[in-house]
Order: sequence, then structure tokens, then C-alpha cells
Amino acid sequence: MTPLFSTAYFPPIAYMAAMARFPKVEVETKETFQKQTYRNRMEILTANGVHCLIVPVQRVNHSRTDEVGIDYRNRWNVIHFRTLTAAYAASPFFMYYKDDIEGLLMRHYERLIDLNDAALAWVLAKLKIQCRTEHTTDYRLECGEEQDYRSRFTPKKHYPTDGMKPYYQVFSDRMPFVPNLSVLDLLMNIGPEANNYLESLRI
Repeated sequence: MTPLFSTAYFPPIAYMAAMARFPKVEVETKETFQKQTYRNRMEILTANGVHCLIVPVQRVNHSRTDEVGIDYRNRWNVIHFRTLTAAYAASPFFMYYKDDIEGLLMRHYERLIDLNDAALAWVLAKLKIQCRTEHTTDYRLECGEEQDYRSRFTPKKHYPTDGMKPYYQVFSDRMPFVPNLSVLDLLMNIGPEANNYLESLRI
């Protein structure tokens, strides 16, 4: 049976490490959209500590994930890119990735799933992960615990990170290592070595 993942906005490291294990996964689109999850947020490290970037959404109550729209009234995409720039301008690989990320964020997406699909495709390509993704066509109530990753990664209950070895982070000189941030943190700080880092994890 094909593993099931939730959609995610520049997913956390553990999510990407799990996805990298499979040649094909399905992204859940027919569930009732769940608030306060990685479906529309990512966590990054700034000079003030961990910071959450949230995509504002529309049509949330009792909507399916593939029906949820994005609210552009507060120019969240500009704010997100400025925050990423402030957080990672001093990282070793920011200049290498920044134009792609700005292009992704400044494109207008009607639905959250479209933004997340574009972000995930970009991340998979940069990490050279050979995993094909497809949307679900109906809701699967159960698919076996070992294959169901839909609720495994959540900001409310942090995934076990004992096996995540510290890597260089921009603010390592003033704060301790923070594991399992958005995969963007990994890419910005260690670049092409990010794939090897994910392979070393036991997710």
C-alpha cells in the first residue's frame, strides 16, 4: 500500500527524511483541513529563536484540504520572504537558493495545495530525492500505522529528534542547536549535504 502524507508548507526535516525512503507516496487532499499544523506553516530559526511562518487561508471550516484557498490581503508572501532573508542571509547557501524561493513565494496560487505542491517539488529536486508524489482521490480512513504519516509530524507534538545530529545553524554562536525545523533551514546551512543528512536519519 502506498504511504500517505499530509500536505505541508516547506516541510520539517523529519517529514522529508521519511518521504525520501519511498519511491512513491500519496499526499492527502480529501481530508477535512486541519488547522495549526504544518499544512500551512513552517518553523525557521531567527535571531530571536524559532519563528513560525503561517500561510493565511480561506474557506477552512469543514473544507477539504484541496478546497482551501490562500488569503493574500496581508501580502504574507512578501513578509515570509523578508523574514527568510533576515534569518538566512548569512547562511552559506542563501544566495544559491534565494531566487528560486522568492519566485515560488511571489507566484499567485489560488489553493494552499498548489503552493505546497510547488514547494515540495522544488525541495525534492534540490535534495535529489527520487520520490513520485500523487494526490489522493478519496479519503482513506486507515492505511496501516507504518504507512500513515498524515498526523505523524505536527507542531503540537514534536517528533522525536534524538537521532538528529547538530549541523551548523546561522545563530549557533548564540543559541543551542534546534532540530527538525523546516527543510529550508537544512538547505540554507548545509546545501548539497542535506541529502546525506536525511539519509542518516532513522525516521
